[in-house]
Amino acid sequence: MTAGTRSVPAAPEPDLRYSEEEDALRASVRALLADRSDPATVLAGLEADTPCDTGLWQALATGIGAAGLLVPEALGGAGASAREAAVVLEELGRSVARVPYLTSAVIAVTALLGCDHGREEVAAPLAALAEGRTVGVLAVPFTTAPGRVPDPAVRAERGGTLTGRATSVADAAAAGLLLVPAQGPDGPALYAVEATADGVRAAAVTPLDLTRPLTHLTFDGARGRLLATGDRARTAVERALLTGAGLLASEQLGVAEWCLAEAVRYTTRRTQFGRPVGSFQALKHRMAALWLEVTSARAAARYAADALATDSPDAPVAVAVAQAYCAPVAVRAAEECVQLHGGIGMTWEHPAHLFLKRAKSEELALGSPGRHREALAGLVDLAPPPSA
Repeated sequence: MTAGTRSVPAAPEPDLRYSEEEDALRASVRALLADRSDPATVLAGLEADTPCDTGLWQALATGIGAAGLLVPEALGGAGASAREAAVVLEELGRSVARVPYLTSAVIAVTALLGCDHGREEVAAPLAALAEGRTVGVLAVPFTTAPGRVPDPAVRAERGGTLTGRATSVADAAAAGLLLVPAQGPDGPALYAVEATADGVRAAAVTPLDLTRPLTHLTFDGARGRLLATGDRARTAVERALLTGAGLLASEQLGVAEWCLAEAVRYTTRRTQFGRPVGSFQALKHRMAALWLEVTSARAAARYAADALATDSPDAPVAVAVAQAYCAPVAVRAAEECVQLHGGIGMTWEHPAHLFLKRAKSEELALGSPGRHREALAGLVDLAPPPSA
């Protein structure tokens, strides 16, 4: 190396394999979901019109300890990483479980970790989230993409009084703690607001995906506790959205894997002309093509999870790749699952529609594939496509 030059540290080599600990975590979560979140249970919960399966959430959050995976041990968590959280999300995607894991244990926790968690105002809610004593959500539209965070629609007075509106906030109906980005007197800020506080109004929105409710939140003089200001508040929100988008790919992977497995299972049992329909060459080609896409989606999702876990400088690129690829694959897998089931796939009683609705809604969540492709082009210095 010549004098006067600096070496740039290389990004760590990605590891896409699952560790023994991750496999053990998967087995525990899968067993719980098989017992508590089978399709009949999910459908019954939707018909009961409850915002989430509180019993399942408590078993997942406290029984297994999944709610605190991203929280350091010193703050009451497990001190694990995005890799372990990704494993949990894969299994939740496989069962379209009605729990606020992505929004609370990933996005809200990451936002709090971006604040000064040595302060009691931050450490206390982090511990509550890690122990499953409450559910937290970041009060931004669920379609908000990392790197595309608009100016807050909520205004904060110097005393912490909040006024404004946050639309289409995912899982806010089940939340006890709202993390509210606001424009304060000294610039951007992040506040903690109790969901039941005076001045907070919630209006339910009918979503496409009934397993993940959306809510419009209105703040009319609600009192908030200041968590962070300025660049720290902005960075905390950005990091939370980046982590959420990256790990959402693992949930989309789980959706796609279930749809492929269910399509194969059904077509090997359904007979026509004395043969299983899955033995027909045209259907075998469709399922083989889908298998290739799901396998590639697994690599993209694991790459994003590993980059986030190791705090790799390539994390924004990995997340953009994962979302640009995994979201459309989940939709295609769900569409194929419905079509290969024929008439029964269009019924309410068969769970295929739950996976299709989850996949379609997640295609817009935390940024559409088009937005992530645009972000990826900027990250790797690619020229945008020529205008028509």
